[in-house]
Amino acid sequence: MPEYGYFLSCEQYGPAELIEQARMAEQAGFQALWISDHYHPWNGEQGQSPFVWSVIGALSDAVSLPIETAVTCPTMRIHPAVVAQAAATSAVMTDGRFRLGVGTGEALNEHIFGDAWPAAHVRLEMLEEAILIIRRLLTGEEVNHHGTHYTVENARLYTVPDEPVPIDISGFGPSATKLAARVGDGYITMMPDPSMVEQYRKGGGGGKLVSGGTKVCYDTDRDAAVRTVHRLWANEQLPGELGQVLPSPKHFEQAQTLVTEDMVRDNRVCGDDVDEHVAELKQFADAGFDRVYVNQIGPDLRGFFDLYRTKVLPQLPQSA
Repeated sequence: MPEYGYFLSCEQYGPAELIEQARMAEQAGFQALWISDHYHPWNGEQGQSPFVWSVIGALSDAVSLPIETAVTCPTMRIHPAVVAQAAATSAVMTDGRFRLGVGTGEALNEHIFGDAWPAAHVRLEMLEEAILIIRRLLTGEEVNHHGTHYTVENARLYTVPDEPVPIDISGFGPSATKLAARVGDGYITMMPDPSMVEQYRKGGGGGKLVSGGTKVCYDTDRDAAVRTVHRLWANEQLPGELGQVLPSPKHFEQAQTLVTEDMVRDNRVCGDDVDEHVAELKQFADAGFDRVYVNQIGPDLRGFFDLYRTKVLPQLPQSA
């Protein structure tokens, strides 16, 4: 049976708001936290983008829940040797409650130094090499590495956790899912697709952690909720690889003009219908996920957490 967590959105909220949401999530009965790692928001309406590692430091003191980045790209914007240090410190500060979620990233965040945005297969190669470096550094040994994409010389982490930091790999297609099954400690995806979970488990994932997430917009006015999602998160309805290749928030804003409110209404849970909220999370449970995270898009955080504490979470199949 799954555990249910709350998804903290660094694109939409500032540091103090994220910390308060984490406290509210723990009080409401959520069992874990995801937190996004972005340099930019997807669009100007979202309007935030705090440095995730600073926020994790504050979270380590504010709550006792497990915390995972969903997800960090350890390949371009931040060298994997630096990500390793950040992950090690986060694990120490949380007494081992930290998992590092990684993925191949988006041009939106990773091309900010003017580097060319690599093809998808190259990004997967970079990710695999980065994971190798991170794992070696997390042991506390001195690392020298001269690889295809990265060089590390005389690097050693002196502050490391007692146990290795689990590294979960995000995958939305067969190639990334295959990599996750082969080298990851867990698998992350945003689609409640049982075939992807099956591919991961049969490809080498076995009984390792499978995590998924979704966004909802609680509001007593369904139409207002739809408008809120359309204003803030219309980017989620863009097709194909646009989310990986568009380079700036303004480009997402241009593309979002193709997304209608009806598209949002048909693809996102909006409003206060308890059965709809339960069904949205239950489809992940039915698909074989071990952890399911949900994010509240709208401004009524208190209403959202009250609804989930009293009516949604009690109806969901979950681990003890």
